[in-house]
Amino acid sequence: MSLLNRKISELAERRARAEQGGGPTAIAKQRAMGKLPARERISQLLDEGSFFEYDLFIEHDARGFGLDGKDLAGDGVVIGTGTINGKAVAIYAQDFTVAGGSLGSMHARKIAKIMDYALKMRMPLIGINDSGGARIQEGVNSLAGYGEIFYRNTIASGVIPQISVILGPCAGGAVYSPALTDFVFVVDKISKMFITGPEVIKSVLGEEIDMESLGGARVHSEITGNAHFFALSESECFDQIKTLLDYIPAHNEAKVAVCCKDGKYPGPKKSLKIERIVPVDPTKPYDVRDVIKAVTDESKFFEVQQMWAANIVVGFGRINGNTVGFVANQPLVLAGVLDCDSADKAARFIRFCDAFNIPLVTFEDLPGYLPGVDQEHAGVIRHGAKLLYAYSEATVPKVTIILRKAYGGGYIAMNSRHLRADFVFAWPMAEIAVMGPEGAANIIFKKEIMESENPEATRKAKVEEYKQKFANPYVAASKGYIDSVIDPKDTRNYIVNALEVSKEKSVKGPSKKHGIPPF
Repeated sequence: MSLLNRKISELAERRARAEQGGGPTAIAKQRAMGKLPARERISQLLDEGSFFEYDLFIEHDARGFGLDGKDLAGDGVVIGTGTINGKAVAIYAQDFTVAGGSLGSMHARKIAKIMDYALKMRMPLIGINDSGGARIQEGVNSLAGYGEIFYRNTIASGVIPQISVILGPCAGGAVYSPALTDFVFVVDKISKMFITGPEVIKSVLGEEIDMESLGGARVHSEITGNAHFFALSESECFDQIKTLLDYIPAHNEAKVAVCCKDGKYPGPKKSLKIERIVPVDPTKPYDVRDVIKAVTDESKFFEVQQMWAANIVVGFGRINGNTVGFVANQPLVLAGVLDCDSADKAARFIRFCDAFNIPLVTFEDLPGYLPGVDQEHAGVIRHGAKLLYAYSEATVPKVTIILRKAYGGGYIAMNSRHLRADFVFAWPMAEIAVMGPEGAANIIFKKEIMESENPEATRKAKVEEYKQKFANPYVAASKGYIDSVIDPKDTRNYIVNALEVSKEKSVKGPSKKHGIPPF
């Protein structure tokens, strides 16, 4: 055997050992927990044969505590580049079979390296988290590693899409990297995220609590809002990631490829008649997602954070082949009111779309902000202001369609002309006013109603009078606050035209380092 062949054979042996991770027993244990090994996860997510791994032979440099000379394959993390549906991505996957995927200094250095590659090469970054947390034996070096990762998450924010996939435990300081990224994916019964584990809670507070109820996938999808996409299996999760990447650009100076079939843009399904979806009666609910699907290509809509703050709907669709971000009040839940969580949800989505040059379409139908002591004490003023800030700051094309109710502060907050919407359209049954006709009439005409011979009849008459004078789209249209009152059937055409004429929109604000949002 020639020297070259011996060297190649040695390389193959070293590679095979390193790629075994923690070994067959540890991998079997990983599978028994319903989890795939790190490299198998990467191969399922990326296009076949596209993955190129870096730093396979990295070794930890820790000393003491039983780590001297201990072989930790790749130091418990796999990094590299590949493609998803032909789009280049940078990726890392923590390997739980190696020291529980714990983060030491070299482990962190590998992650930092691929993050630097992603930012320099302007490609999306995907991080698969499956780790027991900081490697205790490495002490402050582990903490320093987290700090380096958090810093890079922040610098890359708004430049490249950052995706976190929680496929195992993600505890302590480790949770802040996913929190700093754009989208977090979780899988039922597998994903766990928490600052303080059950053991610590028991020792400090004396309370017994299991990991699933503390920080499982459903908790973060339904209650905390920390997760954006929920899946029942790792395979479903990978499909969701692939779909998302089809809707968003590779970086903030790129455009999403126009999607068409045979040179044509497929319209919405003919079975979805937009004029039949929304009841004229403002008290009757409907699913606003049907309205969105009635204007998107092929009636497809990819919803973000579907399970959290369901009184507002956000997500991606396409119109004439181009990606559009949708924000819509959901009358099916709390009549579509704005509250702390829905304002946060919408504001964050708006800022993502603005950062990556994705136009925004808003469907408005709400009675205003949710009243009550709980909301006031939870800081609805501060949270609600985030929505105002996000819409005002956004410079992408912004189109608003007022479907029915647009009352009070809610009218302003939902991308009104006063926050510099480019186009505002209203359906004929839209009601735009400080408050609903019933409440307004009871306040304005209180004395007349009380002193009349038939208070109930007078009240009804005054409600109708208020509707005729104020609660309609024509008063706002007469002031130029609405560009046009439109037939519902023409909604898609108006949106298409608005996005077309505003595609070269350019806005330059005052010179400043940055604004100060109401965090």
